[in-house]
Amino acid sequence: MEEIVVKVDGKEYKVLIEETEEGKILVHCEGEVYEVETKKDIEQSAVERLHKKQATGEGKLEITAPLPGIIYDVKAKQKEQVKQGQSLFTLMAMKMENDIASPRDGIIKEIKVKKNDNVNKGDVLAVLE
Repeated sequence: MEEIVVKVDGKEYKVLIEETEEGKILVHCEGEVYEVETKKDIEQSAVERLHKKQATGEGKLEITAPLPGIIYDVKAKQKEQVKQGQSLFTLMAMKMENDIASPRDGIIKEIKVKKNDNVNKGDVLAVLE
């Protein structure tokens, strides 16, 4: 266990931090024990839910920009049948080309960007059915 001082609403607390064998974080504070989710845990949970949804191939799926940049190349066409792993876009970011591939088999329902468009992280590039 590791002892640290945390500040909550302006009040300082000495707490003990414990990591269990299952990778959970327990915080011991003033005789109470709290199980804590870290930002990493929450992000990992979101990624796991997304991968599960993608793997099922159910419904429409929005393909989003993983980081801000410029659309360098659009390789897919609307109504095109695509396979999992097939390259759909090339995104130029920080002087590097980033390939954006289809996360599953499907049909491109809509392409929402064109070559040389600026995109932000999370912007929808295409919709896959």
